[in-house]
Amino acid sequence: MYKLLIVEDDREIARAIKLKTALWDMDCRIVEDFRKVLEEFSLYEPHIVLMDIGLPFFNGYHWCGEIRKIANVPIIFLSSASDNMNIVMAINMGADDFIAKPFDWDVLIAKLHSLLRRTYDFGLSPKALEHRGALLNTDDGTLTYNGEKIALTKNEYLILYRLMKNKGKAVSRETLMKALWKTEAFVDENALAVNVARLRKKLEAHGLSDFISTKFGVGYIIGDSKEGIK
Repeated sequence: MYKLLIVEDDREIARAIKLKTALWDMDCRIVEDFRKVLEEFSLYEPHIVLMDIGLPFFNGYHWCGEIRKIANVPIIFLSSASDNMNIVMAINMGADDFIAKPFDWDVLIAKLHSLLRRTYDFGLSPKALEHRGALLNTDDGTLTYNGEKIALTKNEYLILYRLMKNKGKAVSRETLMKALWKTEAFVDENALAVNVARLRKKLEAHGLSDFISTKFGVGYIIGDSKEGIK
């Protein structure tokens, strides 16, 4: 089942789209907090996005640009501002299509299906993991936080990838050592501790204090587990 994210502040239109697309066996989520569109996108991991231009706080062009930094999912703009300038700007910002309001439901559904077929025949999918507003880009191995890209070493990326992919669960030292060095045999466990310490220091320097916690006797964790962590 394909997942559709609707970024539309007109609740009546958003709910109508959700009802219509459900008839075509699509899962759908409507953005609730227009200050955190990128976070909701990353948590939901949609296959396609419908984006209005006029939104609270930041317009659709802004969020289209932010999504394009971390993912290749198709984005369709949906707006009453359908003059040539807005259409050209939408395409230049990375949108795949533009539908003017008021729109025909058959046209909307047809364009959604067409873009989904074209995109996923080429195997494109969301490429980011998220925690506390930090986005780990699996395409280029960087971490984005507060609009700033944080460069990571190979080991730092591998540690974050394992921990964020298993968010809320402790990942053992052995599992992390295998990810970094392909085996935990003959590798001093201090080597992992040194890598984690350097990563923590880098995260703290960018405002992400206590991002990685230690679960004593097990390993490390990112998320909400509270038992035995520091």
